Amino acid sequence: MSIARIENSTLGGSVAIPPSKSAAHRALACAFLAGGGSVSPIIDSNDMRAMQQVISALKNGQQLVDCLESGNTLRFMIPVAAALGKSVTFVGSGRLPERPITEYLRLLPRHGVCCTATGGKIPLSLEGRLQSGDYEIAGNISSQYITGLLLALPLLEGDSRILLTTRLESKPYVDMTLKVMRDFGVAAQETDYGYFVPGNQHYEARDYTVEADWSQAAFFLVAGALGGEVRLTGLDMASVQGDKEIINALRRFGADIEIKEDCIISRKSALCGIEIDASDIPDTVPALAVTAAFARGKTVIKGAERLRLKESDRIESVASNLRRMGIQVDETVDGMIITGGEPCGAELLGFNDHRIVMAFSVAAAFARGESTITDADAIDKTYPSFFEDYAGLGGKVNVIGNGR
Repeated sequence: MSIARIENSTLGGSVAIPPSKSAAHRALACAFLAGGGSVSPIIDSNDMRAMQQVISALKNGQQLVDCLESGNTLRFMIPVAAALGKSVTFVGSGRLPERPITEYLRLLPRHGVCCTATGGKIPLSLEGRLQSGDYEIAGNISSQYITGLLLALPLLEGDSRILLTTRLESKPYVDMTLKVMRDFGVAAQETDYGYFVPGNQHYEARDYTVEADWSQAAFFLVAGALGGEVRLTGLDMASVQGDKEIINALRRFGADIEIKEDCIISRKSALCGIEIDASDIPDTVPALAVTAAFARGKTVIKGAERLRLKESDRIESVASNLRRMGIQVDETVDGMIITGGEPCGAELLGFNDHRIVMAFSVAAAFARGESTITDADAIDKTYPSFFEDYAGLGGKVNVIGNGR
């Protein structure tokens, strides 16, 4: 296990934001289905390796498909494999075997695929080829299911419909899926009931450029708002990534954020608590919770119940670390209520969760006294160079263990 030791510091300067994991996952799946074309740039992270090795396994006729710890890879590629008629077994590691795939176990057998799993989780074995038709699914479970179906259904002989029985949460992630699919020549239409997906479509090979990642940008935008001036380069304000909403959320806190043609600047300012509906931006919650810890008054975060099923229970993980830093937090079923104050350095837990480690590395920089964070190597899941970029902004960090 690696531990990051972090001293109080002021983060400032310029940082180039890495390519989007979410966009790259979708583009890699589309390029695979197109039979060619390049996808770049791609960050050398565990999640990217998971998608690449799953694609390689499906290309080479391997029966065991290992998704490592990547929930995106698992839920995107199960219906894709089924649409291709692959007889495979999906496995994974870390907390992934604890994350449910019950919607696929309900839907796929109704459409020609035999599924074998225990307790609604992986390992999952597939037999048979997916058939077109109506796919009825709740929209408030995980948008990853919707993305997986959208990627797969165009390959089928007939037309299909995705019938949403509840409001779709994290809809921007589905919008991203539709955009990347269009870029590869495949269409699906949003309707009043969900999505209509014409069959007999063909993905078109192309070279694809992956945009920068707003989810990762959130941590450095918060760093600038808490103390200093941070310039973020490479971000696209026209992006359909939902986590671009971090800009508006931070401005509501009172953050001074300037959008220029070649960068976004986040500067230190007085912050006040707000209410946040995180149902469409769950990945930003750790960063927003850290902001709330330094803001005057109370912040209410709601609509984030699905965070309990991520790499860690992120509601519990965030609350636990904030309490360790001396901040009052009340957990709710779908979020938390944070009373801002003056966070103190503490022995923090990483919970083997990349977003927890990154968020609390930012918190530690501005806390009174030194902090340590366990599981620092969890950043390898999505952003292996995070601590290098953090140090480049003046962050005082020393990572010990796991070869770092």
